Amino acid sequence: MSGGPVPAIETTGLSKSFGAFRAVDGIDLTVPSGSVCAVLGPNGAGKTTMVRMIATLTRPDAGRAAVFGYDVVREATAVRSLIGLTGQYASVDEELTARENLAIFGRLLGRSGREAQHRADELLDEFGLTEAGNRALKHFSGGMRRRLDLAASLVARPPLLFLDEPTTGLDPRTRAQMWQTVRDLVREGTTVLLTTQYLDEADELADRIVVIDHGRLVADGTADELKAGIGTATLTLRVPDPDLTVAIGVVHRFLGDTAAVSAGEGRLAVPAIDNARLPELLIALRDSDVEVLEVALAKPSLDEVFFAITGSRRPAVAEPV
Repeated sequence: MSGGPVPAIETTGLSKSFGAFRAVDGIDLTVPSGSVCAVLGPNGAGKTTMVRMIATLTRPDAGRAAVFGYDVVREATAVRSLIGLTGQYASVDEELTARENLAIFGRLLGRSGREAQHRADELLDEFGLTEAGNRALKHFSGGMRRRLDLAASLVARPPLLFLDEPTTGLDPRTRAQMWQTVRDLVREGTTVLLTTQYLDEADELADRIVVIDHGRLVADGTADELKAGIGTATLTLRVPDPDLTVAIGVVHRFLGDTAAVSAGEGRLAVPAIDNARLPELLIALRDSDVEVLEVALAKPSLDEVFFAITGSRRPAVAEPV
C-alpha cells in the first residue's frame, strides 16, 4: 500500500460460509479514505455478512480484510478503535435520557465524567436534540431515535463509520437532515460504508456503489458508470395526442423500423440519440407538422441498474447472518 494513502477498507478474497451456504464468496473491495461507499443487494445477498466481517463481528473463513491497514482478525482491537457501527435500531437504554445515554457511551470509551458530558452536549447540539436532551428515550419519535443512534456511534469520532439503513422509517424532512449529516461527516474526513434499501439514497450520497448478489461483488462503480453500463439514456418527446401516430412514423424513419419506441398519453420515449442529431429529428418532426411540446433526456435510473444486474426490483437490506 506504499505510494498512496492507505485505504479505509481493503478486502481480498473475503469469504464466509454457514454450513453448505456460501454467504460471501471471494469479495475484493477497496474503499478510499474520506469517501462514501454504498452497498446494495437483494435479500440474502451477503451484504450484512460482509460488513460484519469488516467490523470484526464475524470471522472470515478465507481471504483478508483490513481497516486503515489493520488486519480485522489479527489486529481486531486496533480496528475496533477506528470504527463506529450504527444498526437499524438504537442500542441505548429506553428509561434514560438522551444525554445520559450519550454520556454512558463516553464513559465506556474511557472518557472522564466531565469529558463524557461535554461530548454528549456537543452531539445533542450537532443532531438538533438539545431541547430533548433531558427526555427519556421512550418518549422519542422514530426520527429522533435514529439521530440519537447515529450520535452514539460518533462519541469517539471514528474515522470509519458503518451505517446500516440509517434513514429507515424516517419522514422526508428528517431523512434529508440525516443525509446532510452524512455529507458533513465526510467533509470532515470520515469514511462511510452505507447499506440502504433506498436507491435514491445511494444515488444521492455515494461516491461509489457496489452491488452484491449471491455472495459475490457483481458491480462496482459510480452511479453514472453503473447507469451507463446497462444501456443508453431515453429521449422523451411530448406531442399533442393527434400528432402521436405521425410522430412515431417520423421517429422510425429517422432511427429505423427496429428502434424501440414506446408511446402513450401524448409522450414518445425513444433511445437517446447523439446530441448533434437531435436538431435533425426535431426538424423532421416539424416538417411533418408535429408540434413538439417538450423534450427531455433521462439516464437509466438506479432502480433499472439494480434490476438489470440482480433481477430484483429493489434491494432488501435485512438478511440472516
